[in-house]
Amino acid sequence: MKGNSNERIYYSLLLFTAIGMTMLSFAVDLLVMFVAWELMSLPTFILAGYNKQDKLSNEAAVKFFILGALSSGILLYGISIMFGITGSTNLDVISQSLTSLSPDMLPFVIFSTISILAGLGLKLSIVPFHMWIPDTYEGSPTTVSALLSAATKKAGFAAAIRIFVVIFPLFYFDLSLALSIVALVTMTLGNLAALTQKSITRMLAYSSIAQAGYLLIGIVVLPYTDLGLTGLLYHSFNHAVLQASAFLAAALVRLKTSGSDLSNYNGLSKIMPITSFCLALSLLGLAGIPPLNGFWSKLVLFAAAVDAGYAWLALAGLVNSAISVAYYLLVIKRMYMDETTLKKIQEPLTFVSVLVFASIIIVFTGIFPNLLYDLTNDITISFFTKNPV
Repeated sequence: MKGNSNERIYYSLLLFTAIGMTMLSFAVDLLVMFVAWELMSLPTFILAGYNKQDKLSNEAAVKFFILGALSSGILLYGISIMFGITGSTNLDVISQSLTSLSPDMLPFVIFSTISILAGLGLKLSIVPFHMWIPDTYEGSPTTVSALLSAATKKAGFAAAIRIFVVIFPLFYFDLSLALSIVALVTMTLGNLAALTQKSITRMLAYSSIAQAGYLLIGIVVLPYTDLGLTGLLYHSFNHAVLQASAFLAAALVRLKTSGSDLSNYNGLSKIMPITSFCLALSLLGLAGIPPLNGFWSKLVLFAAAVDAGYAWLALAGLVNSAISVAYYLLVIKRMYMDETTLKKIQEPLTFVSVLVFASIIIVFTGIFPNLLYDLTNDITISFFTKNPV
C-alpha cells in the first residue's frame, strides 16, 4: 500500500480492526462483545473494497457488507433475547441466572444460543455462513484477505469459546451433535470446493473454510474434554501463521505477475525461489504434513475428538486432511515441475523477510511442538479453573 494516496486511511482501518479484535477476545459482557464485533467488522467492510477501481473489489465489499449487516442483526437479536431471559448482559451474571432458570425457558435459551452462533458464524466462516468468503478473498487486496483469514476469524472463535463455556454449561450438550455436523459439512465442502479452483486466492479461501471446520471440532468437544480448548488454541495460532504466510506469498506473486490464476505459478521456483519455498512450506503446513506445525495441532484436535467420544469426527478430519493434500500439492507441483516463459523476478526484501520469518516459525514450532502445546495447555487449565464446565 506504500505510495497510495489513501495509505493513512488504510492503516487507520487496520488499527481499528486490531482494537476491535482485542476487545472481542477479552470481552466478558455481551453488549461490549457486540460493540467490539462492530468495531472489528466495519473497517473490514471498507478494506475489502479498498481497490475502488476494481469491479471484483467493489463486488466483494458489497457482498461482505450485506452479509455482515445481517450477521450483526442476528447477533444483536440473540443477545436481546438472552437479556430478556436473564436481565443482564454480563457473562458471569447470565451464567448464574441460567443455573436457576425454569425448564420452561430452555427453548428460549437454546434459540438465543443458536441466534448468537449464527451471528458469529459469518466471521467463523462456517457453513452455511461461508458464501462471502471466496468472492471477498478474491476481490480484496490479498493482504486484507490474510487479515480476514488469519486474524478476525480467530477473534470470532475467542468470542464463541467465552459464550459456550461461560454462559451455556447446562444447555451446551444439546448443541454438540448439531455443531459436529456443521464441522463435518464445513471441512468437507471447503476441501471439495478448493479442489476445483483455478485461482490461488479462491483456493486459499475455500481452504480457510475447511480449516474453520477443523477449529470447530474444538468447540464441539469443549464440554467433554479440556483437550478441545488446547487443540483449538494451538491450531488457531498455527493456522494464523500458515494462512498469513500463504496469502502474503500469493500477494507478492499477484503483484509481480499481475494475476492470481494458478497458471501464474508454473515454474515459479525458477523466477521467485524464496517466495516459492516459503509458499510450499506454508501449504504443506496447512495440509498437516509432519513435522511442520500444522500436523501437531491437527493431531491434538483429532485426539480431543476421540477422547470426547467423537471418533467419527476425528476420522472425517483425517479424510479431509488427505483431500486437502491433493490441491496443495498441485500448486507445489506447478511451482517446481512445470515450466515458465517469464524471466527471473526481483523479490522485495520486505516481503521476503516476513515470509522467511514466518517459515522459521512454521519449522521451529513443528520441530519443537511442546513449546506451543505447553503454553496453550496452561491457558486451558487457567481458563477452566475460572470457568468450570
